[in-house]
Amino acid sequence: MSWADIRREVLFLIRRKSVVALLVIATLLSVFAVWTGSVEVAQQRATIERLIEADKLDRSAVSKQYNDYGYIAYYTFHLTYAPPSPLAFAALGVRDVYPWKHRIRMLALEGQIHESDTQNPELALAGKIDFTFVVAVFAPLLLLLLLHDLRASERAAGRYAFLMVTRKHRYNLWPLRTGIMVALLWLALVLPFIVGAVVNGVSAGLTLLVAVVVAAYLLGWAALCYWISRVNATAPVLASCILGVWLLTSFIIPSAGNVFIKDYYHGPQGGAVLMTQREAVNAAWDLPHETTMTAFLKNHPEWTGKTETSSLFEWKWYYAFQQVGDEKALPLAQAYQQTAQDRYQAAGWVALLSPATLLQRQLTRWAETDATAAWQYNDRVRAFHAELRHFYYPLLFGNADYDEAALKKRPEFDLDKKADR
Repeated sequence: MSWADIRREVLFLIRRKSVVALLVIATLLSVFAVWTGSVEVAQQRATIERLIEADKLDRSAVSKQYNDYGYIAYYTFHLTYAPPSPLAFAALGVRDVYPWKHRIRMLALEGQIHESDTQNPELALAGKIDFTFVVAVFAPLLLLLLLHDLRASERAAGRYAFLMVTRKHRYNLWPLRTGIMVALLWLALVLPFIVGAVVNGVSAGLTLLVAVVVAAYLLGWAALCYWISRVNATAPVLASCILGVWLLTSFIIPSAGNVFIKDYYHGPQGGAVLMTQREAVNAAWDLPHETTMTAFLKNHPEWTGKTETSSLFEWKWYYAFQQVGDEKALPLAQAYQQTAQDRYQAAGWVALLSPATLLQRQLTRWAETDATAAWQYNDRVRAFHAELRHFYYPLLFGNADYDEAALKKRPEFDLDKKADR
């Protein structure tokens, strides 16, 4: 195989209108996906910046309006958020399903986290047209159209026997054409991605890694198309065979797997966690203070001797039953989390039968837009809420006199702080 052979085949392929049209479509799809993904990520970052400024103003206003730790804890919201990673533009993942921002108060936490119920979308393919979706779902279809009649078109044109006789080497005809097709399609898809990666600040190593994975994915489908094209059949028959494999692995297996996983792994919904916590909190208003404090001290013995109340309403009693409400909902929240994790792990096994799902799963992991990233964010929110309790409890249970200077030690949400899982 020589450069002359490569040049000859490249010129032959790019003179075919159908090839050029498919490459243009691939480029436009990639450009559209990169552009919409970048716009979505930019909007999320802009939203976070606006919320940060509004959060500072809101907290400052509350601190000036009240001079009681209980009121300040009640009316002060704390913004928590998970900004999109640089690669998120290419793999938006489940950020539109799982919350990536919360405004947290000192009230019971689980209800604030589970205000919107979530599903288990790890296997859902039909959705956002981001770069990952274009590569995982559309690219095999374009490759099918480019390669399904690799030999059949030559047979129909009556040139097949001539080409087989005149070829210099077995690798400088069909394998070479297949390789050039894959390279052209890869360039059409990856070049817009590289531009998007530079604009969004993706590291060179991660950009190269994604490009290599895309190439490997296309080569896998190209090998299938090449193998099927060897069958002595008409182009429509060959296209139907490849299309059947594409439908089976890209849609039927993920959809069937999703149904099986949902039926096999049962667990509480986020709404059930929310209702359990709220019912526990609402019921506490009608309970004697001693009952709530006894339940509170069971898990917080360090406050023994400081839970007595002398009036119908005291802030330490109020926040104690908020804590108790969270603790009553905790087993349900843990079961909800465990079910979601079991489903996610099972989806990983199903993804082994679906290259498209496997590719999406890997890219969303690198982009930190998958369910795992959402759970890690929720864990950071829980850790921050625990820091708030540890700040306010000594002030409330110790009946400390109000001192505005003490609020300067109030914890701030640390974006980079990793929560224990």
